[in-house]
Amino acid sequence: MDNRFATAFVIACVLSLISTIYMAASIGTDFWYEYRSPVQENSSDLNKSIWNDFASDEADEKTYSDALFRYNGTVGLWRRCITIPQNTYWYSPPERTESFDMVTKCMSFTLNEQFMEKFVEPGNHNSGIDLLRTYLWRCQFLLPFVSLGLMCFGALIGLCACICRSLYPTIATGILHLLAGLCTLGSVSCYVAGIELLHQKLELPEDVSGEFGWSFCLACVSAPLQFMASALFIWAAHTNRKEYTLMKAYRVA
Repeated sequence: MDNRFATAFVIACVLSLISTIYMAASIGTDFWYEYRSPVQENSSDLNKSIWNDFASDEADEKTYSDALFRYNGTVGLWRRCITIPQNTYWYSPPERTESFDMVTKCMSFTLNEQFMEKFVEPGNHNSGIDLLRTYLWRCQFLLPFVSLGLMCFGALIGLCACICRSLYPTIATGILHLLAGLCTLGSVSCYVAGIELLHQKLELPEDVSGEFGWSFCLACVSAPLQFMASALFIWAAHTNRKEYTLMKAYRVA
């Protein structure tokens, strides 16, 4: 194997490994989107009701979204989290004490919630099904796992290429990484579109702001790394095979 192709293969493997780690970390963390709101220190009846509704297994999209807006919520692919005072009171204490230590409480999206229909008016089951938001949500949940699976399968093929001491199988590895990059890019696009459509339905309160978190950024970085790894794999395999064919033809001649 030519040193140029070996170097390209090693660089592609490193990029593939980094992108896989980034993608796995992105899937497993809860900071795809973050809300920033004033700290809610007064534990009124309304606040307790919102917390209880958020923790309920029957919480609908509007219920948990209102809690996310109000309590510095973060949303991942698997879980939603809010930050609340550690202890609750039925009155407003005269001064800030240790009881106001903030804790983060999270609720996982069940598999049923991941595939549940979204409604034209969030929380209103009589408003009709919003097919666009429904399929965007399902795609943003499924595509990262497809991407991760394709990269792992590509790694197995790359391992076979190392054992065989041949670059030919890495063409398949490059194609799989290309498909993985498209899946990652599709997941990121679906997530952005879904968030924007949700905020059109449920406008953020005036004192609340939202931004994409570092988990989302990891997914965004993972996509170009997958594309670069794919390009290197395909280039190394294709060029090496072409030069081998030309050399063989020269020897025959």
